[in-house]
Amino acid sequence: MLDMNFAFTEEQEELRSTIRAFMEAKSPESDVREQMETEQGYDSAVWSQMAEQMGLQGLHIPEEYGGSGFGYVELGIVLEEMGRALLCAPYFSTVVLAANTLLQSGDDAAKQAHLPGIASGETIATLAFTEPSGKWDEAGITMEATASGDGYTLSGTKSFVIDGHVANLIIVAARTSAGVSLFAVDGDASGLTKTALSTMDQTRKQAKLDFDNTPATLIGEDGKGWDTLSTVLDLAAVGLAAEQVGGAQFVLEMAVQYAKDRVQFGRPIGSFQAIKHKCADMLLEVESAKSAAYYGLWCASEMNDELPSVASLAKAYCSEAYFHATAENIQIHGGIGFTWEHPAHLYFKRAKSSELLFGDPTYHREQLATRIGI
Repeated sequence: MLDMNFAFTEEQEELRSTIRAFMEAKSPESDVREQMETEQGYDSAVWSQMAEQMGLQGLHIPEEYGGSGFGYVELGIVLEEMGRALLCAPYFSTVVLAANTLLQSGDDAAKQAHLPGIASGETIATLAFTEPSGKWDEAGITMEATASGDGYTLSGTKSFVIDGHVANLIIVAARTSAGVSLFAVDGDASGLTKTALSTMDQTRKQAKLDFDNTPATLIGEDGKGWDTLSTVLDLAAVGLAAEQVGGAQFVLEMAVQYAKDRVQFGRPIGSFQAIKHKCADMLLEVESAKSAAYYGLWCASEMNDELPSVASLAKAYCSEAYFHATAENIQIHGGIGFTWEHPAHLYFKRAKSSELLFGDPTYHREQLATRIGI
């Protein structure tokens, strides 16, 4: 396990090398651009290979449910490498959001019913949390769930649902008379309408889901859904911070390499003080972001009392560090960096969308202040 000095074990470094090689082979820029243009948004063959050859979907799922039982640090390494490669796949929605919700729910029947399918790669899942208001707090959940026979029905709209258009298992947050609760909805359920959204970042697809008396099954205890969701959102913030670090490191390397290769006035542009300072500032921010993300992963693995505050700290800092790194990378590349055809813009758009996901830096600073008692 990652220790307090943020040192990875030899096995974890081997995992990183293996994942990086897989991502370089399966997620080059050409493939990213190809999947961005498809309605589905990912390559089904690669998704199957991730499960069958690499066991990635089951990495963090306990062995009793068909997974490998690795901790959150190992999951973070995978997410970091996926962020570096801008992998187009429903991994974050399925493994970080849906699987973690099931794991944190305390509902053994739901775990047994859904986690083996996620671990095998057969089930693509997501968490439908936000509504048209875009709020990430408990007050933002207004969708109603009505008891119906042995189950429930849902009516209302969920927006900005990651991979909602392709998910065959949707975990929905809605309100009963007891409070916020969680429900499992089949992707083909009656009364469910999926609409893919046109978003700035097409490397991570989002959808609007409309529910009209859609049948649903309760997960966990009625009215106790927010207790589960608050932990899941902290785990998601830490996982996203790791992903952001992977992207930030890559654009730093991209900028430095270009500064070495691009010659102007008879010398590499990296020899000019302005470019040197930009690269140095990027390095400082990226390394600091790594420290925040890695500490968050350690807290998530330990599930200690620091997780809520560290999750907000990591999400706020890593969001800004990633976005700043992508902006500076474009500046360092100059004219070519401003063309949409350049890969710098793919990372810029991912950085901006990730900055807003699960709450922007301002929201998380407010969360941090509250959580540490300021």
